[in-house]
Amino acid sequence: MIRPDNIKKVVLDGHDLTLEEIVAVSRYKAKVSLGKKVIDRIIKSREYVKKIIDRHEVAYGITTGFGELAKVAVDVEKSDELSTNLVLSHCTATGDPYKEEQVRGMMILLCNNLSHGYSGCRLKLVEILVEMLNKNVVPFVPEKGSLGASGDLAPLSHVGLVLLGKGKAYFEGKLYTGKNAMAKAKIKTVDTLVNKEGLALTNGTHAMTSLAVLNVYDAMRLEKLCDVSAALSFSALCGQLNAYDEKIHKLRRQDGQLKVARNMNLLTKGSSLIKKAQGLRVQDAYSLRCIPQVHGACKDAIEYVRKIVEKEINAVTDNPLIFADDKEVISGGNFHGEPIALAMDFLGIAISEVASIAERRIERMVNGALSNGLTPFLTVDAGVNSGYMIVQYSAASMVSENKVLAHPASVDSIPSSANQEDFVSMGTTAARKCSWIIQNTLSVIAFEYLTALQAIDLRCNDKGKSLSEILRSVYQLIRKDISFMKKDRELRIDIEKIEEIIRDDKLINLILDKCPKLQ
Repeated sequence: MIRPDNIKKVVLDGHDLTLEEIVAVSRYKAKVSLGKKVIDRIIKSREYVKKIIDRHEVAYGITTGFGELAKVAVDVEKSDELSTNLVLSHCTATGDPYKEEQVRGMMILLCNNLSHGYSGCRLKLVEILVEMLNKNVVPFVPEKGSLGASGDLAPLSHVGLVLLGKGKAYFEGKLYTGKNAMAKAKIKTVDTLVNKEGLALTNGTHAMTSLAVLNVYDAMRLEKLCDVSAALSFSALCGQLNAYDEKIHKLRRQDGQLKVARNMNLLTKGSSLIKKAQGLRVQDAYSLRCIPQVHGACKDAIEYVRKIVEKEINAVTDNPLIFADDKEVISGGNFHGEPIALAMDFLGIAISEVASIAERRIERMVNGALSNGLTPFLTVDAGVNSGYMIVQYSAASMVSENKVLAHPASVDSIPSSANQEDFVSMGTTAARKCSWIIQNTLSVIAFEYLTALQAIDLRCNDKGKSLSEILRSVYQLIRKDISFMKKDRELRIDIEKIEEIIRDDKLINLILDKCPKLQ
């Protein structure tokens, strides 16, 4: 797993941008530049659009209106106004703003899309976007308003506004008007867009794909955090290793399942606690015994979704497309978000399953009837103390919410633009829902770490010495900030700390450094 925080520079060529590079730019603010061939392609594409205008040719969105208004011819003298008006009229998104990293992701994806040289925009426009990324000017983009077809029109229009010195934007984390944010960053805005540029800025899947990239990256981290938390719970509950025998998993022929079985053996290797527990039972409950089958299927789902998203990263999703070499302008539907919509719904369902099985392990640890000898609710003095009783409640609440959120957005469609755009993807909604599911699941996994460490201390009281080397390192990292709970205390503080630890790079980097063979 490549660490995006180690990537400091990204050169765009339109073809080879990686998921990790997008995360490096969006989350860790790596610097961006344009390759030499990119500049030539953009200039060539723009020159051809100028010829279309000079010849008074009919071309969608250049000398015609948009959507259903494609039937309406527009004088070439008004084509610049047409392009600018598209952004001004389409910035209709509402609700809470996207996170800055999500908008930065939209911006680098937009730059990469334009770098192919099929969009007919000026080089200046792409250079402004790159400068905004490098100086951290981030448009204020409300979350709601995209149908995920004809591109992410509404959210991307809010990005386009700032290039015109309009709208709102963050600069160095503070919110200003777009004009003031650009002025503070010393970036020159444009007075008007020129023909085709309104479509070039808005007609793409960059909003949903930005979310999809971050979702996939966070899911890749999450799957490793989940295997470790499961191994801690397995240790706390004195699980039986026979269920992880490789001979079983080879017969199933499922790649993810085999990888997780190997992970579980790797993570528990050398544990005296696990060694002592073998033979206590013939078999464990499913939430322990079937970790490879469940986590493995989710791992395979993540891998499938990653492949879809990686293709979209370097795709051209504008419309119409300018084929300067062939002297053609072709209208199509590459902006339709169906591939991302289905992938994000699938990923949301898979991650929901990870949370569901983790909550079942939490329940086994806090339930004295199921925990193989642990105290009720992991207390020292049950009755006076409630211990981790309500931690399970909160985990169950988020798992239940995930089940609601996991309902596919992609099965829905509402016609728009006077039925010209009569089947839409809802891909951005799918990506947004998936983001919420991932955040809920991270919280559930955080609770599993919290309960598993309490259970291990109750079981052994040896400061993690009975664990495997890797699990002991994880134990020690968490115990630096969160101590064993002898009596009830304000658990809110512990929860805030464990949530931060799970989302911070320190824990995942420790896991990757200490256990490089983890799959």
